[in-house]
Amino acid sequence: MASTTGGGLIVDILVAEGVEKVFGIPDGTYMGLLNALESHGIDLITPRHETTALHMAGAYARLTGRLGVAIASNGPGVANALPGVVVEEAEGNRVLLITSSRRTGISVPDRGGAYQYFDQVATISQAAKWSRGAREATRIPEMTRAALRASYTGRPGVVHLDVPENLMNGRAKEAPILPPDRYRSTTQAAPDPASVARAADLLSEASLPAIHAGGGVIHAQAHEALATVAEHLYAPVTTSWSGRGAMSEQSPLVWPITAIEATTKVRTAADVMLVLGSRIGETDWWGKQPYWDDNQKLIQVDIDESSIGRNKPVDLAITSDVGVFLEALASELKSRPAPSDQRRQAVDNLVADREADIAKLSKHLEDEAVPMNTAHVPNACMELFDESAVFVVDGGNTAVWANFFLRVRTPNTLLATPHFGMLGAGLGQALGAAEAFPDRQVCCIIGDGAFGFHPQEIETAVRNGNRVVFLVISDRQWGMVKMTQSIARHPVKMMIRKRLDDEETINTNLGEIGYDAMARSMGAAGERVADPAMLRPVLEKALAHDGCTVIHVDVDRAKHLWAPGLMHFKKMHQEPGG
Repeated sequence: MASTTGGGLIVDILVAEGVEKVFGIPDGTYMGLLNALESHGIDLITPRHETTALHMAGAYARLTGRLGVAIASNGPGVANALPGVVVEEAEGNRVLLITSSRRTGISVPDRGGAYQYFDQVATISQAAKWSRGAREATRIPEMTRAALRASYTGRPGVVHLDVPENLMNGRAKEAPILPPDRYRSTTQAAPDPASVARAADLLSEASLPAIHAGGGVIHAQAHEALATVAEHLYAPVTTSWSGRGAMSEQSPLVWPITAIEATTKVRTAADVMLVLGSRIGETDWWGKQPYWDDNQKLIQVDIDESSIGRNKPVDLAITSDVGVFLEALASELKSRPAPSDQRRQAVDNLVADREADIAKLSKHLEDEAVPMNTAHVPNACMELFDESAVFVVDGGNTAVWANFFLRVRTPNTLLATPHFGMLGAGLGQALGAAEAFPDRQVCCIIGDGAFGFHPQEIETAVRNGNRVVFLVISDRQWGMVKMTQSIARHPVKMMIRKRLDDEETINTNLGEIGYDAMARSMGAAGERVADPAMLRPVLEKALAHDGCTVIHVDVDRAKHLWAPGLMHFKKMHQEPGG
């Protein structure tokens, strides 16, 4: 039998899985892998930091529904990757991380005192969905397939395969290449038909059914099926933070997460709630009163059985892929009566409340002062970017402002870290989006604090030809932290003056950095704007540029602190009274 390398054995399986891109930094400890990637035409996309590679892979997976693959080299490379592992696992993105480790002679077992060595498998196992190592070349195919089997079982997340450098680069016998359906399920878990019929009965007979869509809808790519069911039932759709983008917000039936009070009215008015791919966690108020109704009937559908009933008791539990369930439900609903006039009127009344909530935001856009009100940035993006553009939101108060003024017009076109709030992840996510959809516009609205974690990735965008527009919102402060300190330390003064003097908070101020000049030093286009009247021309110039652009946006520091809905955000982290 012909020979290959340990890395070649892994790549043979990646080819069978249809992998086209791998994200990571090259290293001699996995040359066998790199050589095989090259020979099979799989692109290696190289950032400047391993954490970025994980975020690129996670964004790629979330947007395309495919497997995201990242690599990291032994010791410091893997240490650098750890924050990305934690975040992408929390966000539930389907990522395979392949790492090299020190040769078996000093690591199996640990000899003690080895250079660039720690127990990578054990460390990552605390954060990832699955983490194992192959310690013999003959077991590399088996362990790679086991990683992929774990990846496609239950809730998506990060799976990790570790291979010592001498096995990765050493010669190995070629192994049979199996198609994926020979070692893992390639069909999605289907619901029990009787449960689907029962769900259809409950929803059809309800006075006011409503749907709560979580990130599971996006991972299942079930956007059209969700819209079909919502329209048939004439049911309002709310989403978790992670589920935002499950359905186009141009639909009158969708309540964006930022319509906070209107969303609470929907959740407390509904007598039957259909929860799809959501654990009903902290940012959903744990499903408790006064934000949800304890007396409503609850149908919960999830691919992960352990999530069902975990935070809110259910009346009907269904373990299934959300997309398969919605298609079956849509078929079942065809034989049910059309929504009553009373239900339609109730929903229309709730729509009126929602639109009144949203209209309150317009006051921010009437503010033409210089430096600008942050609201102008996402609002201008809505006017100028295509409906299919991918938006990435990163930061503290910046993320709040962006979320309130962006609208998801095409499903699954908004990226963030809603489960983890990880500052700096947005740069990698934007680059991953550009790799997933090179022909689409990609825009990242990011705070200056968040941008400071990985600004070197602008060079990555330039080197790889990624056309991304970065809008760096510069208020030169840790805004959300400053707001919390200000209210805690001098609440009356803060409420009257709307800001404290710099010396009245602890280490919340940042120095001046010219992000436009920084971008130009790395080969990108750089612009700076403070006047809202000049924002549109600057954005138009960026969109016309055939490459990466960084726009430094100076915003009013005091107004930026008072992001809309901030008090609701603070309350969300307290235990609801119900």
